[in-house]
Amino acid sequence: MLVETIAYTLIGLAVGAGALALFPAYFPAARSLTVSTAVVAALLSGLVSRYALNEQAPGASLALSAICSALLVSVLARPDLIDRSGGHRPRRHRPA
Repeated sequence: MLVETIAYTLIGLAVGAGALALFPAYFPAARSLTVSTAVVAALLSGLVSRYALNEQAPGASLALSAICSALLVSVLARPDLIDRSGGHRPRRHRPA
C-alpha cells in the first residue's frame, strides 16, 4: 500500500510538472495549484481504482490514476486566454 501511494504521488507530480512544462501559458493560476491538483487527483483516483478493482490489477490502477489526474488538471487550463494572433486581442463587450 505504501509503495502504491508513493507511485500515485509520483504520477501526480509528473502529470502536474508535465502540464506546466508543455503548456505554461494555459495555466495562469499559481503553479502550486496545478501541481497539487494533479497530486491529489492521482492519489484519490488511484486509491478508488485500487479498491474498485479489488487490488487485482495494480497496473490498471496506476494507469487510471494518470488518466484521471490529467483530466482534472485539464480543467484548470485556460486556452481562451492565449493570444494566437500575435497582437493585441480585443476584449468582448458584454451587454449591460
